[in-house]
Order: sequence, then C-alpha cells, then structure tokens
Amino acid sequence: MQRYEQAVWSETDGPRYEPLLAEKNERTVGVQERSSLPDDVTRDSVTLPELSEPELARHYTRLSQMNYGVENGPFPLGSCTMKYNPKFTEDLAALPDAAVHPDRSAGSTQGTLAVYAKLQDYLGRIGGMDAVTLQPPAGAAGEFTGILVARAYHEHNGEGDRSEVIVPASAHGTNFASAVMAGYEVVELSPGDDGRVDLDALEAAVGEDTAALMLTNPNTLGLFERDIEQIAELVHDAGGLLYYDGANLNALLGQARPGDMGFDVMHFNLHKTFATPHGGGGPGAGPIGVTEELADFLPAPQVRDDGGEYELYEPAHSVGKVHGAMGNWLVLLKAYAYIERLGDHGLADTSSKAVLNANYLESQVDLDVPFGPFHHEFVASAGDQDAADFAKRMLDYGVHPPTTKWPEIVSEALMTEPTELESKDTLDQLAEAFNAVADEDEQSLSTAPESTAASRIDQTNAARNPRLSWHDLE
Repeated sequence: MQRYEQAVWSETDGPRYEPLLAEKNERTVGVQERSSLPDDVTRDSVTLPELSEPELARHYTRLSQMNYGVENGPFPLGSCTMKYNPKFTEDLAALPDAAVHPDRSAGSTQGTLAVYAKLQDYLGRIGGMDAVTLQPPAGAAGEFTGILVARAYHEHNGEGDRSEVIVPASAHGTNFASAVMAGYEVVELSPGDDGRVDLDALEAAVGEDTAALMLTNPNTLGLFERDIEQIAELVHDAGGLLYYDGANLNALLGQARPGDMGFDVMHFNLHKTFATPHGGGGPGAGPIGVTEELADFLPAPQVRDDGGEYELYEPAHSVGKVHGAMGNWLVLLKAYAYIERLGDHGLADTSSKAVLNANYLESQVDLDVPFGPFHHEFVASAGDQDAADFAKRMLDYGVHPPTTKWPEIVSEALMTEPTELESKDTLDQLAEAFNAVADEDEQSLSTAPESTAASRIDQTNAARNPRLSWHDLE
C-alpha cells in the first residue's frame, strides 16, 4: 500500500514558518477616490516573510502535496479521461513566440493562423468531419455551440418548429443542459437490457419534432453502440441530426470516426483526448466538427488557406461568435503539438493501449461488472457497499477513486478509466486498492478517508454554500 504524507502547516511547524504574504489574514481597506493609499498598505509598511529559497520551495511543495493529480499517481476517473500532459507541449506554449495578442491583424499572425488551420484539418480528419471550429472554450461550450448550429440549420431549412432533442438516460448531464439552454425540450431515452440504445424505444421517440439525438459512443458504460448505423438511419429519416459527444473519443482515436458512423455534429474534448490539462475551471477547448451541409452555420470567424495566405472569414449563415478571439490559443497549440508528435500511428496506439489497460484492470478487480464487452472504461458495482464510501476509502490507499454512482443503471456504480498512461505495475497497484477496499467492512468505509489533509466533508453543503479561502478554515 502506498500512502502519501499530507503537507503540515503552522500548527506543528510553529513560528518558523511565517505565513507568506498571500496567506496573511485578509483585510479590507477602503480607498477613497483621488486619495493616496493609507500608510499601512504601502510597500514600506509590508512585513515580508523572512524565508530562504529552500524554505520557500518546501512550502510550495507541501502545498502541492495537499492535492492529488495525474502526476501523483493513477487517476481513473471514469468518463473524464484524466490524461497526463506531456511537458514538451508546455515548453512549446511557454515560448515567447507563442504569446500572440488576439487583436493583431491577420497579416502579422500568419504562423498562428497556419496552426489554427492545420488543427482544424487534423480534427476534421480524426472525426471524419468536413469543417471544424476551434472557438468553444470547453466541452460543454462545444455541446451548446453544436446544438446552436443544429438549430440554425433547421431554422434555415424552414423547420425551426422542431422542438425536441433526444438524450439517452446514461448521457453526460451537460447534454441535457445544452439542449435546454438552446431552447429544446429533452426526451430522455431509457437504455436497453444490454446498456445500449434500445432501437424500439428510439423509433418510438423520433418524429417530426426531433431536432437531434445526442449520443456518446462508446457510451458511459464503455459499450460501443453496435447499432449505430440503424440509429443514424432512424434519426435521419425523421429529419433530425445525430450529435456525437466526444467525451469518449479516446477509445476510438485513430480506429474509427464519428463522421463515418453517420454523425452530423460532434465536439472534441481537447482536455480528454489530446492531453491538455483537464478540469480546474479551465482554460479548456471544445472544438466542434460538422458535415458539409452544416459548415455555413459555424461560429465566426473561421480560418482558411486562401492560396498560400491564411485569412479569417465569416460563414454564410454563422451563428455568430461564441468566444473571444479564435478560442483558447495556447490550449489549441498544445493539442496541435500533441497530434503532430504522435501522428497517425501514435494516435491509434493511444486508443489501443487505453482499451487494453481498461480490460486488464477489470480482469484484476474482484467486483461485478454487469455490462460488456467494454472499451476504454468499465463500470463495476460496489455491491452491498456504498460507492461513495468505497471511493473515500480508496484515497487511504494512495490512489484517486473512480467516478461513483453514475451511470445510475448500475447499482453503486464505480466507473473506471485508467487511460493509456498507466503501466502494468500501476494497474496492479490500483487493482490492489480496489480489492483491499472491497474486503473491508462497512464501519471502516464510513470513516474514510483517514490519511488525507481533510477527512469526510459535507459535499452537499460545500457545493451549495462554498467558502473559498487561501488560508485555513476552522
């Protein structure tokens, strides 16, 4: 078992560790208009902490140890694809030449526009899409933009009265939210007995009101929708569009393309598929790809190669601008570098290893996995144990727990996605943690975690009444 020692702060270290300036108690100082700053907040009045460089380095190292990330150990958060961010992409993004002001003219940013254009082309080829926009700053923003494009397409064709978007019950919650925010009613689709889309249920749900079906493939159980061609046919015959949620594209990377399956719109999660850091409030990137008939509705501006010179242009029926500039440039740059480095073979190798790792890990875990065969992730059941308690206890074994209690079609769900990053030794360590927790009694799980900086917190209260602070709270 591997345990991580948490950082220790001033309670035991004593006055030797004088709080840094940013950690001193907060004070609110009123500043009157046109007056000078009060004497007690001028530079001369500040008492700076007297710390040596090693002490400062150790302080921030301890702070970093109070958190857990993919650079600490395995991070098998199912459906979130917590991938390591290669440092060469960070080095590239830190180059002075990468600092490009978004308001510079196209004539002075030809290199930047070339990267945009090439990334659009790469993503289009990977997804099997005819056109791509890089503007949406997150996966959910990509979903929303994709549905806006679908709505604009229907309205342009005189079918703006289509009022429904079909979403499987196991879909990501953002799918439901994106459809509602775009003005649609959501028709929830219950899964079949095998965890996949029930064709009879879908046939009953689609109709003249259907604007789109939003689908993840493989779905959130890690199952590939084997009937995807019939699904596409049912939706298209009803006049609807098929939307691909790119959350699980890591399972298909270089192996299969949503466009070839009949999808009309898709979003890419650069943070899930192309190694850009995930979560933490961004910045992210959620480009969308569309088929040719939807290209004229993409956000403006777009980038194109006009005879050797790159230029910005507005598609004929654009939904407008959905983000400043052209999107989050440095995030896009890192994804571009990642794709360039891996190439076709490397991308295909990525998904192969992600699927292999998930299947190997599942074979070593002594838990019931009710649905399969799966691809890059699997959903086990914690059985009689509470999945949330199970997850908390895994923290005591030095690993990040999987996603819990979702999708709801698996009782006490533990959704696990090891990704392609992990070695066999790490997967064995992760399986050991799973199995050790599975053998523990209810009492042990109910008091976990015991080795982390914070023990069990009131998650509901923390979400509804957040208290954000840079210093310790009682």
